[in-house]
Amino acid sequence: MRADISHALAITPASSARERTIDITTTGARTGRPRRIEIWFYRVDGEIYLTSTPARRSWYVNLLRHPRFTFHLKHGVRADLDALALPVDDLVRARVLASVIDDLNQPSNPAGIAQPVESFERWMADSPLLRVTFSEGGSA
Repeated sequence: MRADISHALAITPASSARERTIDITTTGARTGRPRRIEIWFYRVDGEIYLTSTPARRSWYVNLLRHPRFTFHLKHGVRADLDALALPVDDLVRARVLASVIDDLNQPSNPAGIAQPVESFERWMADSPLLRVTFSEGGSA
């Protein structure tokens, strides 16, 4: 992977909302048509994850049905990366969501999210969460 792409993916809790913001293009679960949305990504223990506040999300349903998608970097580095969304087990889910909530609840978080973020139990029950892996064929 190119060094500039690796750097863009190496976000930390100090990263701004802009640095976390990407687009993803999924395949519609029912329609089979491309769907592009803006979303944040998170990095926990060197792995990339997609999640959001607790709710039913179309992007999550799409990725469960069609796990191959495009991860579009758009701030600083522009690149379209071929990606795969993978479900996680409950132990990983608990560890990752705890880290995301801690990140969002840090004092004066750089992402600018209103605090406090909803409870851990609610996130565990109702938040979508997928791990992202990249294939070498991503284009820039």
